[in-house]
Amino acid sequence: MDLTVGAIPFYFGSMGAEHLYLKRRAERTGAPAPTDYERRDTLASLAMGVGSLVVPMALDRVLSPLTPGRGRWGKVLVGAALGAAAITTAADVAIRRGTPAVDDTPGTAPEASVPAPRRERRRRAAELGRRVVASAAVTSVAAGVTAGATTWASRTAIRRLWERRPGGRDLGTGALATVGAILAWDAIYYWNHRLMHESRLMWAIHVVHHSSERYNLSTALRQPVADAFGMFVPVGAMALLGFRPALIETARGVNLLYQFWIHTDAIPKLGRLEEVLNTPSHHRVHHGSNPQYLDRNHGSILIVWDRLFGTFAREEEPVRYGLTKNIDTFNPLRIATHEHADILRDVAHAEDWPDRLGFVFRGPGWAYARHAERHEPQPLAGVS
Repeated sequence: MDLTVGAIPFYFGSMGAEHLYLKRRAERTGAPAPTDYERRDTLASLAMGVGSLVVPMALDRVLSPLTPGRGRWGKVLVGAALGAAAITTAADVAIRRGTPAVDDTPGTAPEASVPAPRRERRRRAAELGRRVVASAAVTSVAAGVTAGATTWASRTAIRRLWERRPGGRDLGTGALATVGAILAWDAIYYWNHRLMHESRLMWAIHVVHHSSERYNLSTALRQPVADAFGMFVPVGAMALLGFRPALIETARGVNLLYQFWIHTDAIPKLGRLEEVLNTPSHHRVHHGSNPQYLDRNHGSILIVWDRLFGTFAREEEPVRYGLTKNIDTFNPLRIATHEHADILRDVAHAEDWPDRLGFVFRGPGWAYARHAERHEPQPLAGVS
């Protein structure tokens, strides 16, 4: 049985107990807190939790035929990506050639030196380029990301790598193998979690979990629904080491169950355990939008990964929960898609490939800095 499904009664029982505790605390102190339950926020989190179970199954059915090397439409998807990229590049060239020279930069022909018929042809080509470049760029990026993500997921699937493990290595199902699988999953999780904060494509998936301005156990259920469009460090690598697929699934369940209880303000700091484990205090930092808390404490069970790789921060000042630019909605569809929509909008408005790819693959902070450089309005969603 899936451990996370079997724990559903525990989830709701814990949330009920926490809600009662927080309500009494607010009555005692006379001060509401951002960790208190709010009906619309809690319903949005529960809706995203249900969506995280249902949407991936639907996406798998939709994307399976489009997966290069697996589905019958895979080549069509790749062809669409390449064709749209070629159209975008041609449009870029046409736009540049049709833009009148405004300076004396060496190699730039003064506008007056170009014959009028040629100038007119360039002008018309540039006009056509401006009409098609945005849609072509969005098509190329969307198709390319879909092709890349589905291919990567297919090639690194746990069962596939298990069948290709060197020497038929099998670590069995004993206690040592189980502990090893949990530790291996935890290490891979750290890097994937960190990647989801440092690449905007991955952040668009993960931002769902940070979108609430409240923080309680219901926040743990506010999970992403669009993992199919991400490119992750593959947990299938564990199979190559000899961990059985069923044991890997157990490690996943243990990891998710552990993460549930750390989404609370009701538990204070835990003394020496803070040095080794990811605790509620450390995870409150992770959900903070305070500048010193951004992109910190990515670990799941262990905090030692953050200590080793320079992403650790202690909880010192009160935490401001949410995003640096909050989206102010309880609509699950908007919560799930707002950053993807912003990325596609940025790609449509970008003027060259370095910016288009930067808006997709570089960090969220880079995207907003680039907006400032170009004096453009920034997206509704922010980094956290």
